[in-house]
Amino acid sequence: MNGRKKVAFYTLGCKLNFSETSTIARGFKDEGFDRVDFFETADIYVINTCSVTENADKRFKTIVKQAQKSNPEAFVAAVGCYAQLKPQELADVDGVDLVLGATEKFKITDYINDLSKNDFGEVHSCDIDDADFYVGSYSIGDRTRAFLKVQDGCDYKCTYCTIPLARGISRSDTMDNVIKNAKEISEKDIKEIVLTGVNIGDYGKGEFGNKRHEHTFLDLVTELDKVEGIERLRISSIEPNLLKNETIELVSQSRAFVPHFHIPLQSGSNDILKKMKRRYMRELYVDRVAKIREIMPNACIGVDVIVGFPGETDERFLETYNFLSDLDISYLHVFTYSERDNTEAAKMDGVVPKNVRSKRSKMLRGLSVKKRRAFYESQIGTQRQVLFESENKEGYIHGFTENYVKVKSPWNPHLVNTIHDVELTKIDDDGIVRFDLINQEAV
Repeated sequence: MNGRKKVAFYTLGCKLNFSETSTIARGFKDEGFDRVDFFETADIYVINTCSVTENADKRFKTIVKQAQKSNPEAFVAAVGCYAQLKPQELADVDGVDLVLGATEKFKITDYINDLSKNDFGEVHSCDIDDADFYVGSYSIGDRTRAFLKVQDGCDYKCTYCTIPLARGISRSDTMDNVIKNAKEISEKDIKEIVLTGVNIGDYGKGEFGNKRHEHTFLDLVTELDKVEGIERLRISSIEPNLLKNETIELVSQSRAFVPHFHIPLQSGSNDILKKMKRRYMRELYVDRVAKIREIMPNACIGVDVIVGFPGETDERFLETYNFLSDLDISYLHVFTYSERDNTEAAKMDGVVPKNVRSKRSKMLRGLSVKKRRAFYESQIGTQRQVLFESENKEGYIHGFTENYVKVKSPWNPHLVNTIHDVELTKIDDDGIVRFDLINQEAV
């Protein structure tokens, strides 16, 4: 691997994947590679795959073709969840040279002796039970915020989910290493850290495969709040049964944690929640939202919901729709259920036709638009702090308030990666909020 070879990355799926791609990329840099954009000519293309939805599976072939179009002689490697679940399927895709599973992906440079094309895809994939160690990750340099991985794997047995099969048991980083990574990020002038993992509320479980609980999620956020130089900390997705009152209260009084929660619901029907083997009923979800609203009335609350799960009759779907309509939440992430191999749900009766799934998804996406609009309207006239992004989008700079209201203003490079006090003034035609700067100096 002499000379300055070029490597490019494409990441499918979640924030956790983005953090791991960045860690893998740093490994390549240490080996003397220069990172380039995925749509540029590179010597090796690494695709970090996702297995959560059917669509992510299908997109893989398209991305491989794009890599081959950029450089037909390039070496193409696949890593990530789909690579762990169906390694041979990926290896059989024309143009793929290397497929690495859950334990191998962080050692990718060890598997690349030269960059000549293989006659067939070479697979190195462990039994997922061997994925019992932890590799810390964070993304940096791509944006004004960093995704910091604190936990991996999951011990839950949700009947629709392949993540435990793709990532193994729940295990956590050490507190010391998370704090060390947070300090490294703070030294690079990144203003915001988003905590990520598969099931971050389970933090403290299984440090390096050990089931002792050295620290809890509350311990973690308490210590992170003390790290100097980080202006904002944001919790990504956290299960409602693991979002404790103490954590909500800490966020409300915190120096850096922002009033934004993303809490998976998946269904507003208790019957469906039972079939999904979720660890709560809808009543607990109502209680969590009420607790947040009680002490942080302006908090942003996002919701994950799955439509078209087996057994979701019209009545049960309407139960979910009405439940969400009545709930004081801010937006929805809507997922259309798709059958995944080796899951309980794939064998269940009561399959919902795909056209019905699509119709229900459209209804909930429409509800999400209404919810977000109502939330934004409730914020007009308030004073907030905005962290501005680095991208010039059609002559505008965008940013987010601490409670996740998206704002825009004519492009001004001096605002990039700065935090300013603003007053929210109106909602533009595209649904994004305009503002007045309260002062020109960054906070």
